Amino acid sequence: MARKTTSTTKPKRSSTQKVRKDAPSSKPTKPVFRTGTWVAVLLLAALIGGAYYLNNKNETTEAEATSTGEAAAFVFPEGSTLAGIEIKPADGETVKVARNAENIWAVELPFETEADQGTVEAAASQITSLKIIDEVDGDESIFGFDSPAYVITVEFADGTKQSLEIGDPTPTNTGYYVRLDKKKMMIVGLSGIDSLTNLAVFPPYLNTPTPTALPSTPTPASPTESAATPQATVTPTP
Repeated sequence: MARKTTSTTKPKRSSTQKVRKDAPSSKPTKPVFRTGTWVAVLLLAALIGGAYYLNNKNETTEAEATSTGEAAAFVFPEGSTLAGIEIKPADGETVKVARNAENIWAVELPFETEADQGTVEAAASQITSLKIIDEVDGDESIFGFDSPAYVITVEFADGTKQSLEIGDPTPTNTGYYVRLDKKKMMIVGLSGIDSLTNLAVFPPYLNTPTPTALPSTPTPASPTESAATPQATVTPTP
C-alpha cells in the first residue's frame, strides 16, 4: 500500500506584508521655515512694533503740549491785526507800509505810493506766524545785537508797537538770533525772517515809482568868458 506523501507548502505572504517590505522607508521632511527665517520675521515684527510705539508716543507728547500751550510759541501774539510794518536795515533805505484811512496797505517809505496788497498781506501773515525755536541767554553782544542787521517794528491795530532786532545767524545756519523789545532773546527760523527782510530789498510797490527829475541848474560861466574885453579908445585926428 503506497504511502501518501504530504507536501509541505509555505504560507503565502499577504499583499500587505509584501507592500510593507517593498515600500521604501520614509525620509524626514524639512521644515517649511528655517530658523534664520523665523529670526528675521521676529526682528521685523519688533521694528514695526517699536516704530508704532514711538509714533504714538510722539503724537501723545504733541497733544499734551498743545493742551498746555507749549506746542507753538509765537514771537508776536497769534491772530493779531497789524496796522503797520517798518523794516530798517543797517545799510540801506527803510521800508515802511501802513494801512491808510480806507484800511488799504500803502507804502510810506522810501516813497509814498500804492502797495501790492498780496505781498504785504503775505508779510503780515508771516510776522504773526513767527515761531520761537528756542530761547537764549548770555552776553547780548555775541548774538549780534550791538549792531543788528535789521530792526523790524510792528504796529498793531490797537496802536501798540513792538520791535524785533535781527542778529547773527545760528552756527548751524538754520535760524537767526532775534531780540524782542530789547529784552527777550530767542531763535527764529531762517526762512521766516528772510521773507520779511526781502521787503527791504524789494519794496512792495504796486507800480515802480518813477524818479522825479531834478530841476536843471544853469552852468556857471568861466571867469575868462564873464570878464569884459576892454575896447581900445580911438582919438580923432584934428
